[in-house]
Amino acid sequence: MALFSKSLGIDLGTVNVLIYENGQIVLQEPSLVALAAEEDARGNINVLEIGQPAREMMGRVFDEEIQVVRPLQNGVIADYEVAEAMLRYYMNKVAGRLRLFKPVVMISVPYGANNVEKRAVRDAALTAGAREAYLIYEPLAAAIGCGLPVGTPAGDMVINIGGGVTEAAVISMNNIVRADSGRIGGLRLDEGIMSYIRRKYNLVIGQLTAESVKIQIGAATHQTNELSMEIQGIDNVSGLPRTINISTGEVVEALEQPLDMIAQVVKNVLSNTPPELASDIMDRGIMLTGGGALLRGIDQYLTNKTNVPCYRAENPMIAVAVGAGRALEDPALFRRIATQS
Repeated sequence: MALFSKSLGIDLGTVNVLIYENGQIVLQEPSLVALAAEEDARGNINVLEIGQPAREMMGRVFDEEIQVVRPLQNGVIADYEVAEAMLRYYMNKVAGRLRLFKPVVMISVPYGANNVEKRAVRDAALTAGAREAYLIYEPLAAAIGCGLPVGTPAGDMVINIGGGVTEAAVISMNNIVRADSGRIGGLRLDEGIMSYIRRKYNLVIGQLTAESVKIQIGAATHQTNELSMEIQGIDNVSGLPRTINISTGEVVEALEQPLDMIAQVVKNVLSNTPPELASDIMDRGIMLTGGGALLRGIDQYLTNKTNVPCYRAENPMIAVAVGAGRALEDPALFRRIATQS
């Protein structure tokens, strides 16, 4: 790595992009891009806004003129051109547009990503302005980011619940020994809330409203302190706006099916883990990372489902980005990952 190059750890997620540099998160923005429906004069995509400004347009613009898109789906690139434009914008924001030395980046990818999907991420980073681009699996990055001793022979287990994908992995000696990936995450939880409200109340709400319900009153298990909130939507019958009141208990019911799918990913890994490592995991417990780990009671829910103690990381949202950045800073770990990439 060049002496004056910036080293960036990037969590390229379905819902958010986070960038780590020099011991801190320097960028956290939505993975959203607002595009004009018509291409520019050269036939290229016409980007209007990226990140938070694009998020504020969701559900508020005329679809035939402006489209708000997620260039990543299920943790991998779904629209290469838009993803590259978004990554270039964020890297310029952090490293500077007129930089003399291009940054070296370590980007997270799902463990379940295939070779084509991994190549697309690396190519997008290089095209966006990286001098060198390396890949690290999200569960390994998450484990490093929350301080697990991944370099020891003992087994550690991490569950990373992202916006588009949930991954569980057993890690030993800086390697993923067993892992499973399910294309279910925070967005599927939002869809569960939207579907429940449509079935029970005949009310149509948007994804941002569902996300707000999940964050403000959502839970994986029934809570001692029941919360409630008012939400607005469109009545399915009359087509007119209507307000309802929804409680935490109802959200628990709405999330039952997607949470069961997340628990199944964890069970799949545990059932295939070698006995000695399984014993370590029983003693140490399982670490929860990713935005989904912030859901109230998710640690208790997964503990009940797996019979293994589950704990939420101190800063679950930033664990993957921090781990990717630290992997660049640790020479031994970097050499191992660079060889694998």
